[in-house]
Amino acid sequence: MSKFLPMSRQEMEERKIEQMDFVYVTGDAYVDHPSFGAAIICRLLESRGYQVGVIAQPDWKDPDSIRIFGEPRLAFLVSAGNMDSMVNHYTVAKKRRRQDAYSPGGKMGLRPDRAVIVYGNLIRRSYKHTPIILGGIEASLRRLAHYDYWENKLRRSVLLDSGADLISYGMGEHSVVEIAEALEAGIPVKDLTYLPGTVFRTDSLESLENPCVLPSYSEMQKEPLAYARSFAVQYRNTDPFHGRILAEDYGTQGYVVQNPPSLPLTQLEMDDVYGLPYQRTWHPRYDKEGGIPAFSEIKFSLTSNRGCFGGCNFCALTFHQGRILQTRSHESLIEEAATFTRDPDFKGYIHDVGGPTANFRQPSCEKQLKKGVCPQRQCLFPKPCPNLKADHRDYVQLLRKLRVVPGVKKVFIRSGIRFDYVLADKDKTFLSELVRHHISGQLRVAPEHVSDIVLSYMGKPCHQVYEKFLLEYSRENEKTGKKQYAVPYFMSSHPGCTMREAVKLAEYIRDLGFMPEQVQDFYPTPSTLSTCMYYTGVHPLTMEKVYVPKAPHEKAIQRALIQFRNPANAELVREGLKMAGREDLIGYGPKCLIRPEKEEKRAASKATAGAEKPKKTGKRKTIRNIHKKKKA
Repeated sequence: MSKFLPMSRQEMEERKIEQMDFVYVTGDAYVDHPSFGAAIICRLLESRGYQVGVIAQPDWKDPDSIRIFGEPRLAFLVSAGNMDSMVNHYTVAKKRRRQDAYSPGGKMGLRPDRAVIVYGNLIRRSYKHTPIILGGIEASLRRLAHYDYWENKLRRSVLLDSGADLISYGMGEHSVVEIAEALEAGIPVKDLTYLPGTVFRTDSLESLENPCVLPSYSEMQKEPLAYARSFAVQYRNTDPFHGRILAEDYGTQGYVVQNPPSLPLTQLEMDDVYGLPYQRTWHPRYDKEGGIPAFSEIKFSLTSNRGCFGGCNFCALTFHQGRILQTRSHESLIEEAATFTRDPDFKGYIHDVGGPTANFRQPSCEKQLKKGVCPQRQCLFPKPCPNLKADHRDYVQLLRKLRVVPGVKKVFIRSGIRFDYVLADKDKTFLSELVRHHISGQLRVAPEHVSDIVLSYMGKPCHQVYEKFLLEYSRENEKTGKKQYAVPYFMSSHPGCTMREAVKLAEYIRDLGFMPEQVQDFYPTPSTLSTCMYYTGVHPLTMEKVYVPKAPHEKAIQRALIQFRNPANAELVREGLKMAGREDLIGYGPKCLIRPEKEEKRAASKATAGAEKPKKTGKRKTIRNIHKKKKA
C-alpha cells in the first residue's frame, strides 16, 4: 500500500476507505513535503484521524475530474497551490510563462487562471450543498476586495466568485483543525462565523461584536481612494492579538466578514507540523514526466522560521504569514538534516536554512508573543525600533550544530538575509561565520534600489545602511583571506521611482562595474502595500500622492537602464536619459552610460558590412570588480 495520501479511487479502496472526510483540490502537483501547503494541511488532518484524499490539477473543463472520490463527508478543501495562479502563469509584462515549476515536467497549462474560483464553481456544480473551504496564498490574499493587475480593476472577494462557504487565510493549521472539529460536531458551515483566521459571508452584522465596517465594494469601485483607506485599515489589523473583525459591504449580496488572524504556532506546534509522516518527494505518478521542478529547489533545504517583521511594502507576507516570528527547534531541524544524509542523492550540501528571512530566529521584541506587533510602526523601518532585539546567537548555534551532522559537508544560506538586522546586532559573530562557512564566492542581497526616496516607498532602509553593510562584509572577508562578493538584486518601476531615480540606480551600477543578470520589474500582486500605491496613486498609510510608473514603455526603459550595458537596450537607455534630462551621460567619457546614437549606427553599419571585430584590449568587468574603488 502506498504511503502517499490517496490520489485515485483505487488508492482509496486499497486503504479500505468507504468515504473521504475531506477532499483537497489543488492547482499544484502532489508533492508530499512540508514546503507544499497541500501536504501540510492534509497530513495535519490525517494526524487528527480524518480520511483525506488529494485531487491534484484536475481537468477544470471536466466535472468528473473532481468526482474521483465521490462526495466527502465533511468538506472540499480548495487551493490554487503554492503560488497565485496568475503570477504562476504570467510575467509582469502579462506574457504567458513557458513553464510551471509546480507541474510535472514543468508543463504549463495544467491549472486554470484564478484557480480557486474555477475549482470552487466546478465543485459546486456537482455538489450543491457540500461545504467548500478555500485556502492557500491565492485565496488568502484575495479574501477581501483587491486590485487585480491582470484585469487592471478592483475585484471582489474570491469567496463570492467561487461559490465557497469559508476562506481559511494565513498559514491555516489552526483554523483548518477548528473547522474540521466544528463540522465533525455537526455544526452547519453557515454557522462557522466565530473562528479566527477565517472569512465568511453573512446577510447581517447584528450578531457580530463591534465589527469595523470597511468602505463598501461599490464605493471602492467608484473611488480608488476609498480602497486606499480600506487597505490601511486591513494593514493595521493583521495581528491576532489586537486585530478587529472587518466587514465589507456587497449590497444585495450581504457582507464578507474577516475574523482576526489565527494565533501563531508555538515552537512545539511547528515541530509537530514538520514532523508529520511526509514521504518528502513527489507522488510516483509523476516519475515518467521527470518529477516536479520546484521540488529540486527545496529537497535539501530546511525551513527554520515563518513570519517576517521586515515589512517590505512589495511583499505580501504581512497579510499571509504575519509579522510574528515562529521557529522550529534545533532538534527538529537536526533530525530533518539527518534524513538528508540517508538520501542517495544527497551530496553533503544543505542548500538553505531559513525562511522568508533567513537570519530571523525570534520575534523582534519580547512583547510580541503576548501582545502582538505594533499596528502603527515597523520593527526595522525607517530605522530599527529602540525595542528591537537584534540577536543572532540562536541562529549561530543552530548552524554550528548542522555543520557537524555526520554526512554534511557544507551548510548554505540562500533564502536571503536582512543586512540592516545584521548591522543592528553588536555581536558580529554571525557575519563572521556567514563569511567563513555559509556562502561560496557570492552573497546575494537585496538592497532593491539606491534612491532613498524609492527605498522609503519600498519600506526598506536608506542606501547608507547597505553601504555600511558592504564595508563590514568586506572587512570580514579580508580577515579570512577569501575573495567573496556581494551580488545585489535591484527592482525597477516601483511606485515612487521617477526616471531620474532610475538613472541614479544606473549610475550606481556603472560605478560597481558589472551588469546585473537578473532584474525584477515591480509586479503588483494582490494585498501588498506597494500594489495599493500602484492602483490608487497614494500611500495608503499617509494618503500622500505617489508617482507611479505604469506605462509599459516607461517600465521597459527603467528596466533597460539597470542593464544599460546590453546593446539591445541602447535605444531605450538613450531615451530614458533624455527624459531625465541627463544627456550628459550620453557620450565617450568614463561616466557616460552610452554612446551617441550616430556612433551606435556607425558601429552597427560596420558590423553589417562584415568589418573585422576589434581585438579585446582588457579583461571584461565582472562582479569581482565590486567595491574595488571603495577598497582603494
